[in-house]
Amino acid sequence: MAEHQVSTLGTAVRFRSPASLHPSDASVTLSVVKTQQRDEARRLRRDEGLSVKEIAGRVRVSQSSVSVWVRDIELTPAQHDALRLQNPAHNKLISGRTVAAANRRRERLAAQAQGRAVSRQGDPLHVAGCMLYWAEGGKARNQVRFSNSDPEMVRLFVEFLRTYFGLADDAIRITCHLYPDHLGQQREVETFWLVTLGLPQSCLGKSIVNVYSKHSQRKRRNTLPFGTCRVVVSKTSVVQSIYGAIQEYGGFDRPEWLD
Repeated sequence: MAEHQVSTLGTAVRFRSPASLHPSDASVTLSVVKTQQRDEARRLRRDEGLSVKEIAGRVRVSQSSVSVWVRDIELTPAQHDALRLQNPAHNKLISGRTVAAANRRRERLAAQAQGRAVSRQGDPLHVAGCMLYWAEGGKARNQVRFSNSDPEMVRLFVEFLRTYFGLADDAIRITCHLYPDHLGQQREVETFWLVTLGLPQSCLGKSIVNVYSKHSQRKRRNTLPFGTCRVVVSKTSVVQSIYGAIQEYGGFDRPEWLD
């Protein structure tokens, strides 16, 4: 305890420092207020899922203080989503994606309309190409994928693509699907497909070789002497035009091909 001595008429007097007599009322009040602010900050974070910035404004303390107070509180997925939607940068990104998606959809719709218009001319090659794709083609939204083992069927489909879409050779990729008994003649099979389709070596992708199952008796020999060939064209406008024509020929609508 702090004590002071002063001499008064030769008599020593001892007394306590004034600051040690009572706790500071101001300090007590400040501590209570801070506790109340901390409790309120935690409530706002836990119950309302507010951001640190919003809480700091509500309880009138620094963001750094709020960050320390609420850092152990886990937000719910819904609260996280709400905060992301309030983020200007996030909203701008979402808005940009929404606009881009709407633009791409309009482009697909326009391509289908173009295909419908061509189908009304009733050209036999166009009808054949579209029907082949309806039967044997993949139904991806942005890519033509056509596979078959019949060389003449694949050749006709490639002719259809060149005739109606003006595709250059480098827009067409082919992949050979082979079996173990093709391994000794893989190059010959690949060359066969390139020659049949009139494509250069640069259009050939890496061949895929199927293996026999351990349960197979390996009776499948030479039933597909050239395996199968997959033709791929990565152009949204092409596949969507084909979809539009198929729907026009068939008299039906298939929304999932568009979206």
